[in-house]
Amino acid sequence: MKKVAIVFTALIGLVACEKNPPAKTTDLRAYAVETVGKITTVRNLPGDTIIGMNAQGQPYGAGKYSFFSLETGQWIPNVDSNTNRWDLAFSGTIIRVNNQTSGPGFGGAFVYNGAFDALTAVPTDSVFRVDNHPISYAITRGSGKAWYTYDGPTNLLTPIPGRTLVIKTASGKYAKVEILNYYRGGTTPSATAADSIKIRDQRFFHFRYTYQGNGSLQF
Repeated sequence: MKKVAIVFTALIGLVACEKNPPAKTTDLRAYAVETVGKITTVRNLPGDTIIGMNAQGQPYGAGKYSFFSLETGQWIPNVDSNTNRWDLAFSGTIIRVNNQTSGPGFGGAFVYNGAFDALTAVPTDSVFRVDNHPISYAITRGSGKAWYTYDGPTNLLTPIPGRTLVIKTASGKYAKVEILNYYRGGTTPSATAADSIKIRDQRFFHFRYTYQGNGSLQF
């Protein structure tokens, strides 16, 4: 039997998930978490969305992260950023894991070159990297280096097919994560769309994951 849990919150501000789920909505742009079987899908998780442009014409956010628990499937409030309640933190193209320089947990990560569905277990020879925040990260930044490519002429960011993030959580459990989209609503703007649209709608993470809560390497 399929089990589905959906949580919606406002797109603006970093807030904790409510204990009592709000009424369902048909607005596909709203933040949502849905679990079917072993796979949880997260839609429209803001990752420090753009709030303005600097003097050089470059967009900038508020400098805040969205903290997320793979174990509970919840968006964790910023006041808990220095706890082991979260496993991943999102801000622009930065994805942090909860470890010694990013948090007090036992987290780590590496990028697996293979399809999400085909990865059935953490390889036994895996080496989990850790963050050296704010200098470098276990999930490397940069076009083509980890989970995305950036195309300058179109000003668009696209997840790389066949790249799976293997995560050690804050509590030392395991998860696999696939980034699906980087734009509001889960749809990448067209190459001919105005830059104002591409800027407005970026930094909304869509991803799916499988969490192994018993501590084994099997997904």
